[in-house]
Amino acid sequence: MTILPDLEPDLLRAFVAVAETGSFTAAAEVVGRSQSAVSQKILRLEDILQMRVFDRTSRSLSLTCDGERVLVAGKRLLAHYESFMQELRDPPKVPLLRLGISENLVQTQLPRLLSRFSNLHPDVQLELTTTASEELLAEYEARRLDIVIAKRRKDGSPHPGRVVWREPLVWIAGPDYRMDDRRPVRLVMMRPPCIYRGVMTEALDAIGREWVTACTASNLIGIEAAVLGGLGVTVLGKSFVQNGMKILPPSERWPALPVAEVSVIGENPALQHIVQPLVALLTEALLESTSLILETPLTAANGR
Repeated sequence: MTILPDLEPDLLRAFVAVAETGSFTAAAEVVGRSQSAVSQKILRLEDILQMRVFDRTSRSLSLTCDGERVLVAGKRLLAHYESFMQELRDPPKVPLLRLGISENLVQTQLPRLLSRFSNLHPDVQLELTTTASEELLAEYEARRLDIVIAKRRKDGSPHPGRVVWREPLVWIAGPDYRMDDRRPVRLVMMRPPCIYRGVMTEALDAIGREWVTACTASNLIGIEAAVLGGLGVTVLGKSFVQNGMKILPPSERWPALPVAEVSVIGENPALQHIVQPLVALLTEALLESTSLILETPLTAANGR
């Protein structure tokens, strides 16, 4: 039987910091080490695992496919390790956790996510709020929520929080959608407040494309029904693409879109033994959603 070298938690912490911050310099500040020390830890991790976890150039840094798997598994391992250490230190009892999760975030995975969270913390009463990200932030600022997991635009106004997920925004249409250049683009939108409304309209305004609101929905189910029914196009994260929908690739008609981020806001030290496993489970669910998109044949068209 092959005996694998021990994998120190510090190596995984350095790797997760680099993956989440997107740079070795920022990661060094997070873990309290020098940039060269962080680089050595990543090299040591790759040596132990016998795989490359990052694609690195002089201008960019991105996770490899193996790196994405290591990120999910590594976060899960660190969460268990932190939970183990916290349990030994007699963690403070948390009778109630007021959790806000952005509406439509991992909608299909949310029941399983909550079930696994309940198994980890059966004694914690969960007070769950699901609504638009902007409303969750207002609730948090009013001290009515302990933790918020919210969506934001990468190029939008920053707000406090730790980014735990990034994904591209895409133009989405129904299977029979055909673009008519003689008419304004028909948009399917959420009711305000919604970050994607501004993304759509600003992108089209920037290239001088006329648009009209074809449908306003109150939730993701309504958006999906309107798009699949051919009422118009919308913008969502790539993980929201469902069977029957098609992605409209960037072109002169469909301008490139920013990256969306998911952040955790309000990480009280006393709640870390609860928050870290929750974030690990959430990241795993988001990655699984993206994997399903990649494995499912989706129609890509130029809108004609």
